[in-house]
Amino acid sequence: MISSPNASSATTASKTPASDLLDQSALSTLAQRLVEAAKRAGADAADAVAVRGVSQGVDIRDGQVEESERSEGDDVGLRVFVGKRQAVVSTNDVGGDNVAKLAERAVAMARIAPDDPYVGLADADLLARHFAALDLLDPAMPSTAELERRAREAEVAALAVKGVTKSNGASASCGIGGMVLVTSTGFHGSYLRSSQSISMTAIAGEGTGMERDYDFTSALHGSDLLAPDVVGKSAGERTIARLNPRKVETQKVPVVFDPRVAGSLVGHLVGAANGASIARKSSFLKDKLGQQLFDAGVQIVDDPLRVRGLRSQAFDAEGVATRKTAIVKDGVLATWLLDCATARELGLETTGHAHRGVSSSPSPGSYNLHLEAGRVTPKQLMSGISQGFYVTDLIGSGVNGVTGDYSRGAAGFWIENGELTYAVSEVTIAGHLFDIFKSMAPANDLSFRYGVNAPTVRIEGLTVAGR
Repeated sequence: MISSPNASSATTASKTPASDLLDQSALSTLAQRLVEAAKRAGADAADAVAVRGVSQGVDIRDGQVEESERSEGDDVGLRVFVGKRQAVVSTNDVGGDNVAKLAERAVAMARIAPDDPYVGLADADLLARHFAALDLLDPAMPSTAELERRAREAEVAALAVKGVTKSNGASASCGIGGMVLVTSTGFHGSYLRSSQSISMTAIAGEGTGMERDYDFTSALHGSDLLAPDVVGKSAGERTIARLNPRKVETQKVPVVFDPRVAGSLVGHLVGAANGASIARKSSFLKDKLGQQLFDAGVQIVDDPLRVRGLRSQAFDAEGVATRKTAIVKDGVLATWLLDCATARELGLETTGHAHRGVSSSPSPGSYNLHLEAGRVTPKQLMSGISQGFYVTDLIGSGVNGVTGDYSRGAAGFWIENGELTYAVSEVTIAGHLFDIFKSMAPANDLSFRYGVNAPTVRIEGLTVAGR
C-alpha cells in the first residue's frame, strides 16, 4: 500500500481546534470502506475522496462585530468504474449501512452510463510514493477573540489615514481543509492545509465622488501574514489615491499591470492551456504547443511543492505525484495541464494536475502559479513611457478563451514621462492575448502573496478606450 504521513501528526497548541478535527483516521477508514464496498458491489475499479472543511470568520464595521460564524463539515465522494463506464456519487451521511447502499447505487449508475474510452484510474507507476514536507498546517490557529482583534486593528489603521471617510468593513478568518484519497489500486494519501487571512475595504470622498479600495493578506501560517495595521493602512492609502479620477481619450499606449492584477494574465494563459479545453478544441492555444508565445526570457511556472504555498500538495486528485512544471519555458509553451482522462484523449501522459470535488470526476487545474521576475525595477520598466496607463484594478471578465480576444474594464493611474500622475477610472483596455503575450515584460518585484503571482508587467500597444 502507498501511504502518506498524515498531517494530523503536527503538534497542537492551546489555540488549536479540537484534536479530532485534525485526526483524519476516521475519514481514511471511511474512504477505504467505500472502495471495498464498491468492489463487492461489482465495480472493476474505484476511488473515494473524503473532504474536511472547518472555518471561522469575523466581520467588523465601525468597531462592532457585524457577523461571526463557524462551520464544520465532512463530505465523501465515490467514483466507480464498470468497464469503460463511470459514475460519481457523494454524501455527508454515511451512518448505518449507507456505505453499502452508496456503493450499490454508484455501480448501478455506472452500468447504464455511456462508454468513455478515456476514463480510468491512474497507472500505478505514476502514483506518489514519497511525500515532501510542505509545512501546510499551522498548529496554533487563532481564537475568535484574536480574529476580532485583527479585524479591528486593520479597520482602525485604515480610518487613521487622512481623507478616509468611512469603513466598508474589515474581516479576519481562519480555517483547515483537507482531503483523503483511497484507490482500489492501493493508493492511500491524505493532507491537511490551514489558512488565515485579514482584509480591509476603505471609503473616501463624498456623494458621487466616493471611491473605495482594499487590501488583504492570506497565508497558511499566521506568522506569514502581514500585520493588521499594515493591511489597514495600505487599504486607506490605496483608496485616497483613487480620489478625483479623470477620464482619458481613447488611444493605444503601453499598459503596466500592478502585481495585484498582473497575475490575471498568467491565469488567462493557463486557462487556455487546460487539457480539457484543448481536447474540446475550444482554446485559442489548441495548436500552439511548443511554439514561441513570449519573449525568450519569460518563464511561467506551476509549483505544487512550494513550502507553505497556498495551493501546495504532494499528490493530485488521482494520486499522481505532483511536480514543479514550467508551463512556459524561455517563452515557449511547454505543456498542457493534464489529468489522466485528458492525457489519454490527447495521447499524452498526465502532468499531475487533476483536481476534484466529492461530486465530480477529476479535471485539470493549476496549483501555485507564478511569472518569474525580470531584471529591471518597476520604475525602469516605466521610464520610457511618455503616455501610458498603470492598472491597479480590473472589472468584469471579458476574455474569450476560444478566440483570445481581451477586453476588461479597468482603473488605475495615468503615466506621463515615466511617472504616475492622476487617477483614471471608467476605461476599458482591449487587445488580443497573443499580442499581450508577445510584448509582456516583467519587472523584478515578484513576491508570493496569492495563488497566482506575478511582478509588475508592461504590455505594449493596448487600446485604452475612454471618452
